[in-house]
Parts: sequence; C-alpha cells; structure tokens
Amino acid sequence: MPSPIPVTRLLPKDIYPSLDTGACSSPLTRHPHGPTLQVPVQRLHGKVAGRLWSSVILWKELRSVVPVGSGGFGSVYKADYLGETVALKKVKKCAKNTLASRQSFWAELNAAHLRHGNVVRVIAATTCVPAEFEDDSSIGTILMEFVGSRNLQQIICGCGEWAAERWLRYAADIAQGLRFLHAHSIAHLDVKPANVLVSAADVCKIADFGCSLKLDDGREASAVSPLLSHVGGTYTHRAPELLKGEGVSTKADVYSFGITLWQLITREQPYADKDRQYVLYAVVAHNLRPSVQDDAAFRSERGRRCGALLSRCWSGEARGRPGAEELLTRLKELGSWVEVSQKDRF
Repeated sequence: MPSPIPVTRLLPKDIYPSLDTGACSSPLTRHPHGPTLQVPVQRLHGKVAGRLWSSVILWKELRSVVPVGSGGFGSVYKADYLGETVALKKVKKCAKNTLASRQSFWAELNAAHLRHGNVVRVIAATTCVPAEFEDDSSIGTILMEFVGSRNLQQIICGCGEWAAERWLRYAADIAQGLRFLHAHSIAHLDVKPANVLVSAADVCKIADFGCSLKLDDGREASAVSPLLSHVGGTYTHRAPELLKGEGVSTKADVYSFGITLWQLITREQPYADKDRQYVLYAVVAHNLRPSVQDDAAFRSERGRRCGALLSRCWSGEARGRPGAEELLTRLKELGSWVEVSQKDRF
C-alpha cells in the first residue's frame, strides 16, 4: 500500500532526490532485517551532532540502555551511543489503528533534519531492528539527544513559588522553538507542558512530534487531507479549528502556546473541574477558555498585560492570533516591564 506520507514531506529537497526507493511506492525500502529509509549514514567522530539525522542505528554502539518512561506513544530509554548520552524512543504500534501509528512515527521525523537549541534533536531513526532488539509492539525506533528526565509539566506541578522571570524565560524558549519550526513550515500540533523537556541548564526544548505536520510552503492544510488522520493532540490545548475539523495552520500551535502560558502563570491545570466532552463542545460553541478573571495572578498590571496576550493567543479565529515572532516581542516587553517594576520597589 502506498505510504500515506510522501518522502518529500520527510526530507529536505537536497536529500530526497538521492533516495534509492526503487520500485517501491513507499519511502520505505525492504532489507533483510526489515524496511528502512535509504539516507547516507554519517559516522560521527566522537559526537552524535550533525546537520542531518541518519536512517541507520548502529545497534552494537548502544550501551547501558535503561528505561526512563512509557505511555500510549511507546517507551523511552536512556542509553550511551558513540560516547554520548542519548534517548531511545520505541514508537508503539496501535492495534486499533496501525495506519495512524505509522503516520505518527513518520511525523516524529518532520523536524529531524533541522537543528535548534529549543527543539529536541533527532540523531537517527529506523524501522529496521535486529532480532535481539526486536519488539512486536514497536513500529520504529528513534534516537534523540538526551535532554534530561524533567518535563515542564512536572516542574509546574512540583516546583514551589517561582518568580516571573523564570516562567517568562520558559515561555520565550518555547516561542523561539515555535518560531523556528513555523519558519520551516512545521506545525507541531501538540504543544503542552508535558511535551516540553527541560535540560539541566534549565532550557526548554520542544519534543514529541508525533502529531506534527509539514505544511506546503507554510500554507494551511486541508481538513480532508489523508495526512491528517494521525493528528490528535491533547483536547485541553487543541485549537477550535482542529476540534471542528477545519484546516490546519501554524496558528494552532499559538493557541496551544496560550494555554501553556496560562499554566506557567497560574500553575494550574486547564478545565480541571470540567468533563472532557463538555470542554470539547464549549471551546467551540461558547468560546470556553481558562479563567483570567478569578486568579490573583492577573490582577496586577503585569497580569493584565498577560491576560491581553492570552486573549489574542486563544482567539477563536486563527487569523486573530499573533505569530511566533510577535509572541517573542510581547514576551520581551513583559520581561522588560517586570525588570523595571522590580527596580521601582527598591
């Protein structure tokens, strides 16, 4: 069966003409151990960093593989690879929807050829697994940089009171990652604190691209596109146009960023006391949004400025939301205002 995602959506133009796909109509080519993409292997001189990811995992170079987490997506392990600490992710095969599982795996690679300090870097990925590593429930394996064991959701829930400078810095990290992705026509489509990893240096990096979509020249993707069958996302952070089954654009990420920013400010879960089905209906039909009226965090001048930015981010119309570039400008303004207001207190 032809692949639901053409190879041109997975790789930059300077790579995909060299792919040896033969007579196969899929970007996958059969090999003795299974299918794998034909991308030139890059041996890394003591480092796993590089401009491009590899389609071959050097399994014998993996050492000290230790499980660190699991979920509906599959399992994640910490390991040593070519002298560096990496994260190994096995993408789980969904018994109910194998096609969606495959699309999710390939979507994980939408940003694999890109490098940015606020986006988790992909090192290698393959569906070709040797017998000793084979897992019937896995559809593919991805090697990524190991950012750390903390995500932003854990920090929001587990950290004590924090200053505005910290959550503003986290928000700016996410916005910079989104600006980079959107500039390369990639919509993440599942931006939320749990999908933002935080490094030992306290830097946020966007992870988990299983719902992402590569848009054609940044244009909106049609809701009827077969490429969207894997798009899920988290209902509390999902833009109204996606809930309505309308077209996808990078502005859907801005909506999700708005919900995430609200969480950074309030340290609360959105719609915690409301039923899922009610939220899905009310977000679309009644413009339900997290409250900025009853929370003390929004009563100060800074809070009112934040509330105004949030209102724009989670506008019901995608065209009413700011782009990632403007998000950064507004966050910098908030940061400057915080610095000035703190000086005035002394």
